[in-house]
Amino acid sequence: ISMLTISFSLDGLAELGFEHATVLMLLIASMASLTAYVLHAARRRRPLFALRLFRIHTFSVGLLGNLFARIGNGAMPFLIPLTLQVSLGYSPFQAGMMMLPITAAGMASKRLATGLIERHGYRKVLVTNTFVVGLAMASFALISPTQPLALVLVQLAIFGAVNSIQFTAMNTVTLKDLGTAGASGGNSLLSMVQMLSMSLAVTSAGALLATFQGTFGRHGATSPLPAFHATFICVGLITSASAWIFLQLSPDVARPAGKKIEDATEM
Repeated sequence: ISMLTISFSLDGLAELGFEHATVLMLLIASMASLTAYVLHAARRRRPLFALRLFRIHTFSVGLLGNLFARIGNGAMPFLIPLTLQVSLGYSPFQAGMMMLPITAAGMASKRLATGLIERHGYRKVLVTNTFVVGLAMASFALISPTQPLALVLVQLAIFGAVNSIQFTAMNTVTLKDLGTAGASGGNSLLSMVQMLSMSLAVTSAGALLATFQGTFGRHGATSPLPAFHATFICVGLITSASAWIFLQLSPDVARPAGKKIEDATEM
């Protein structure tokens, strides 16, 4: 109920046209539901999500990092095709095909993620890669009708590669210390946080885009491209800022066996 009301409040504010009072009531209901669950879980021997999970440092940091880092990551599948169609005149089919380099580079970088984590550890990889992902997002502010197609494809491939490394590292560091008893609840909670972050991502990107479009429109801009550029920069900054969360990981977090990393599911 808490996750549902948060999602409704965010979507209602950005897309559904809810009144501010309605959004506020939904947020209050969300906080009340969350508080009620904490009180309920504290009195039960086997709650759905055990509160002891949050005493595991890697799980708490990984869960929080997943939430905020994915706000930027989740906005890109919304922003990139929209930019290509609205600002550069691509057809929906062409814009969809332009997402293929992201997928291909993401698949190719899986083995690279394993080597990086084994060599440098989670903390260094996540902090550094989060900044790189944010920089890759902000680089889409360079997109213009005169930019060579080859350069756009390189941008997309680089983003896909570093984004895949980010997902692999975030997922494995979140779940690595749960053990058999906490694996089911931890996986379920991670999935819920990921779904919430996707809703936050699209809502935030839409709100930023609408705000910049109105701002640039009042200053005489006729093209929506500057608004997209500013939005890419903002989501890049949001993602880069989430590197602070991963700085809270201990530098001596154990480096896992490569098999565990390769078996991690990218959600």
